[in-house]
Amino acid sequence: MMFRFLLPIALALSACGPVQHSSTPTRAAISDTTLPPVKSFATPRPTPPARSNREITRDFLDLSFALESGRALPYFTRFEGPITVRVTGKPPANLMADLNSLLTRLRNEARINIKLTNSADANITIEAVTRRDIRRTLPQAACFVVPNITALREYKGARRSGAANWADLQKREKIAIFVPNDTTPQETRDCLHEELAQALGPLNDLYRLPDSVFNDDDVHAVLTGFDMTVLRAYYDPSLKSGMTREEVAARLPAILARINPRGERLSPRYLKATPRTWIDAIQVALGPGTSADGRRRAATRALQIALQEGWEDHRLGFSHYALGRIMLPSDVNTAHTHFLYADQVFARFPNYGPHRAHVSVRLAAHAVASGRGQEAINLTSPHLATAARYENAVLLSNLMLLQAEALELEGRQQEAGELRLDSLGWARYGFGPDWAVREKLRDISSLSPLKGSS
Repeated sequence: MMFRFLLPIALALSACGPVQHSSTPTRAAISDTTLPPVKSFATPRPTPPARSNREITRDFLDLSFALESGRALPYFTRFEGPITVRVTGKPPANLMADLNSLLTRLRNEARINIKLTNSADANITIEAVTRRDIRRTLPQAACFVVPNITALREYKGARRSGAANWADLQKREKIAIFVPNDTTPQETRDCLHEELAQALGPLNDLYRLPDSVFNDDDVHAVLTGFDMTVLRAYYDPSLKSGMTREEVAARLPAILARINPRGERLSPRYLKATPRTWIDAIQVALGPGTSADGRRRAATRALQIALQEGWEDHRLGFSHYALGRIMLPSDVNTAHTHFLYADQVFARFPNYGPHRAHVSVRLAAHAVASGRGQEAINLTSPHLATAARYENAVLLSNLMLLQAEALELEGRQQEAGELRLDSLGWARYGFGPDWAVREKLRDISSLSPLKGSS
């Protein structure tokens, strides 16, 4: 069973405290009036995978023939023939637009024959329900996907009977996806991307992947160029349901050479497998239900494992980032040091742009709180385009709001006001209701020495 963990990777600046609206006239004016319309990302701009096809072959097989638990899957499974998708429940306002955009990408980039339908016989049913209903079923899930059912009320019975067991499938015919209808537009969209991708294709997640939503670090919000390449290979005519790992492995090189010729010219960089001990430590550190001390111990353990493994890739950077986030409420200076280490790791690789963008929020917040406006501008400016390219409105609005505070520190009031206003449409998509957007404004504003104590 696959589901999106409630890892709190969202970029809420937890060390900030609220201040009065009157501290910033421009912001106060915004808070007292109707906020700008919700913004949405237009034309997708996915980056093609910049990795060797031999490396992608290994990733494809490890993603496709195991579950997240580590349990091996005996057969390759997918839908055979055209795929239909329907939506039930009470979908939020943004869901249909985001779903149509995703289906268009799947048709154009992954070459999958998939379309919407109103028929009860649809292959995939997306049921929009409340977060409470989802957590009542799976306490740690934000959204999840299950085979052989069409409604949430069927889940417990299917689990008892074994019908919901992915390992028993030899072909996919009927799958249900459950997404929240009372969360932010971005959270619902992110669930659509990850769960529909797993309903169609791989059932595993791999922390070693730096460029994929098939990774529980939640760095990527929407399907990447790598993900679309994997899904395109998944539905290549050379493959079919019921194949063994060996049979798929024999056909993948020719498939990838045809659909990703660039990967034939690149040398593989095989990253070491991720030990279960590190995964468990990260999930304890960033998951729910653990004390502050327990989270800190788990994050420290994850970093120790990363160092012992000799990693120099994104997993080392993420270990520093996770420990920095957890240390932030109690020890700002130590947290900042870990964010700096994380940035140094991510800076070594050009395809780690989204990772650096996440860290830049933390570094820029520290600079703003210390009154170093120009430094904060320098930290945020390179990553605005990255956040937009990877369609992360939470990340984009945080960067813009921090840069607005930095501009005010430098005496550039008009620029700050214009940028702050421009950020609000993205904040509404990323943070949801008006009260949440205004709270975000207050939190980031409180960092500035001009307005409050941080």
